[in-house]
Amino acid sequence: MSLHHEIQGRCDDAPTIVLSSGLGGAGAYWAPQIEALASHFRVVTYDHRGTNRSGGVAAGGISAMADDVLEVAAAAGLGRFHFMGHALGGLIGLDLALRADSPVESLVLVNAWGRADAQSGRCFDTRITLLREAGVEAFVRAQPLFLYPGAWMAENHQRVEAEVAHAIAHFQGRENVLSRIAALRAFDVEARLGEIAVPTLVVAARDDLLVPYTRSLALAEAMPQAALALSDFGAHAVNITEAAWFNAALRSFLTETGKAPPP
Repeated sequence: MSLHHEIQGRCDDAPTIVLSSGLGGAGAYWAPQIEALASHFRVVTYDHRGTNRSGGVAAGGISAMADDVLEVAAAAGLGRFHFMGHALGGLIGLDLALRADSPVESLVLVNAWGRADAQSGRCFDTRITLLREAGVEAFVRAQPLFLYPGAWMAENHQRVEAEVAHAIAHFQGRENVLSRIAALRAFDVEARLGEIAVPTLVVAARDDLLVPYTRSLALAEAMPQAALALSDFGAHAVNITEAAWFNAALRSFLTETGKAPPP
């Protein structure tokens, strides 16, 4: 088993939720949500292949990354589970939900998309150029600009600097990043979204620079059992920058779908 994963929260027959992060691939990305979920769920986080504490290198597209989730699920002894994914992690959730033998009981999609648009492409082109021409440090130092609102970064300067230093020290590798960006840019299931029948919460922020919130509107409109939670503020990492709002929306969705008791 080459993929690092952790199980937190309940250890009995409580429902399980698997959390999948975005391009950075770190399970630790979900720290603001784990405490909110742990009292009612078995919470599984993992580091994507080739990132952080997981071995190997990224290979193939989003479907290969979804296969990795099934590998984690098998290692953790999971059957069916709920799934929450951020950006690239959301694409993994969509792939899993579209499979004939899908183990997914419900989906939470955070700033995700059925097909990337030109604005996301512009951002990724900029990041690729930084990585290739200016190097790892420039690439990583630009990352917060695509994740967080400016006011939040100003108020959390030391935290952002610490994140940047950690990301530089534990960089996943140039080719790994480029492979993962290529995979998410190639992903396109927009024509199949109507096939996803599981309860779904689509979460977005209007001020997301990297993924326009209109991508989330398109998801919510196309999926038959989708609900939308839209914040005016919070940017791409809205689950971090607006954690209280995000966790309340998450808990409301899970309560309405019968997966968590009322608050």
